Amino acid sequence: MRAVTIKLLLFAGAVAVVATGALAQSYPIQPVRIVIPQGPGGINDIAARLIQPHLERTFKQPFLVENRTGGAGIVGTDSVAKAAPDGHTLLVVAGSLTALPATNPKLPYDTERDLAAVALILKYPFLFMVNSDIPAKTLPEFIALAKQNPGKFNYSTTGPAGLNHLITERLSQLAGIKLQHVPYRGGQPAMMALVKGDVQLLVLSGTIAMPHLQAGTARAIAIGGLARDKQFPDVPTVAEQGFPGFEAVSWVGMMAPAATPRPVIERLNAEVNQALRDPDTIDKFAKQGIDVAPSSSEDFQRMIGMEVRNWTDVARHANITAQ
Repeated sequence: MRAVTIKLLLFAGAVAVVATGALAQSYPIQPVRIVIPQGPGGINDIAARLIQPHLERTFKQPFLVENRTGGAGIVGTDSVAKAAPDGHTLLVVAGSLTALPATNPKLPYDTERDLAAVALILKYPFLFMVNSDIPAKTLPEFIALAKQNPGKFNYSTTGPAGLNHLITERLSQLAGIKLQHVPYRGGQPAMMALVKGDVQLLVLSGTIAMPHLQAGTARAIAIGGLARDKQFPDVPTVAEQGFPGFEAVSWVGMMAPAATPRPVIERLNAEVNQALRDPDTIDKFAKQGIDVAPSSSEDFQRMIGMEVRNWTDVARHANITAQ
C-alpha cells in the first residue's frame, strides 16, 4: 500500500510539473494588464510603455498599461496583490514599494508575501543637493556646517514618509547631524524650495534637478550610486565621501501576484531582459536619461527584502510613520 501511495504521489507531482510547464508555454491566453499605481508620465509609467511593444510582439497578446492611482501607490499595488496569480495581471512599480511597509503598518497587503518579483527594469541614483548660497562644495563640508548649526538646516522632500525622506534621515543618522524636515507635494515644489533658499538640502533624482544644476541655482555635492554616474561624472558618491557601502537609489521593476507559477515568471523575466538588451529600447531609455538594469527575478526579490528591512530600521529610529 505504501509503495502504491508513493507512486501516486510521484505521478501527481509529474502531472503538476507537466501542467505548469504547459501553462508557461501557452501563456498568455488573453490580454495582460500592466498596472501602474501612479498617474501617467511617471518613470514607471514610461518604463512600462517602453517595454510594452516587445512583450506584445513576443507573446502575441495585448499588454494593456493601466494607471490605477490612489493612496500613494497602495490602491494599484493592492489590486495586483489580490489578482488571480496567472500572469495576466502585472505591476510595474517604483522603489517607493519598499518604503511603504517601512512606514505604514496598515498596508492591505504584505509586500514580500503577496507579491513576487518578476524583473528589475532600471535603477537610478539620487542626487544630494544644496542651495547655491550654502558654501559647502562636498558632503563632508555640508555635514560640518550642519554640526556647527544644529537644528538650523532644513531639507525638503516630495512628501512625508517617502523614499527621499528615509534616505535623508539615514544619512543624518550616520553623520550624526540634526536636520528639520519640510515636506512638499512632489518633486518640483521640493526643488523650488531648495532654489529659493527655503531649505538647504534636497535628495532627488537628477531628471528634475538637471536644469537647476545647469543654471547654478543648486549644487550637487554627492550622488547615491555606489559608482559615479556618467551624467554627473564630477559628483562623488556618498560612499567615497566617508560612508562606505552607502547607496541611495530608486528603481523600477515588474511584479506579479505571489502565487504566479514559477515558469510564467521565468518567461516574463527572460522577455523583459531581452527587451532591455534591444539597442532600440536602450536608446529610448537613454533619451530619458535612464540606464536599464536587467537582472534575475531571484536577485530582484532579494533586493526588495533587503530594502524593506533597511528602511524599516531607518523609519523606526527616526520615528517616521505615514500620515
